[in-house]
Amino acid sequence: MNKIFNIAEEIIEEASKYLLKSLHRKKISYKSGHFNLVTNIDKEVENLIVGKIKKSFPTHTIVAEESGIHKKESHHEWFIDPIDGTTNFAHNYPSFCISIAYMKDSELQIGLVKNPSSGELFSAIKRKGARLNGKKISVSSIKKLSESLLVTGFPQETKKSKLSNFERFKNLTLNTHGVRRAGSAALDLCNVAAGRLEGYWEEKLSPWDVAAGVLILKEAGGKITNYKNGKYDIYSKEILATNGLVHKELMSYL
Repeated sequence: MNKIFNIAEEIIEEASKYLLKSLHRKKISYKSGHFNLVTNIDKEVENLIVGKIKKSFPTHTIVAEESGIHKKESHHEWFIDPIDGTTNFAHNYPSFCISIAYMKDSELQIGLVKNPSSGELFSAIKRKGARLNGKKISVSSIKKLSESLLVTGFPQETKKSKLSNFERFKNLTLNTHGVRRAGSAALDLCNVAAGRLEGYWEEKLSPWDVAAGVLILKEAGGKITNYKNGKYDIYSKEILATNGLVHKELMSYL
């Protein structure tokens, strides 16, 4: 597993350098509607990552945000988000990242999330803990929701949704130290893992958004379920992720 991790780390670092060098030439287009952005750099970074994985692991399946499923051997899967937080990236707001996860036999084994702007690399190997730039991290020890700082996100179709997240956002803002909306699911999960935040919730995410961050948070001692405390997997359409200590209390608001 260490060999696979080392290769994945080399790939994400190379992709991060490429992304930073390409900031000046990004061009924005839209996948659907006027809010679901994509840039030429998303596609270029994904092509770089996918190409490197295929070269090192030609039999592995790759699930990537922009190019879809590259189907090979089902026992080994990679989940790639070339830029999680594309809207932030498009506006030069420094809250975006590259996310790479590796799964074997339907169990997450490796997760890496790189924030090119800050230089922070969050990583985890199953049963070996979570790290930030090589140093071990763990979730916070705060036990009360009223003393917690939270983060959430809003799906692209928020304006059309009958059940929006705004009411929850308001209620939890009034009953905690605050709720942030940073715009990157992968970084939100990592910031809970690092003890900077106590909880995170969101809906309608895709597996490449969360796969790496989910493993990192679990390895840092966090808890992840759906809104009803049910089992979570990366294909679930709702996620509640906390330090474990405020989980039940936060769930009561959802």
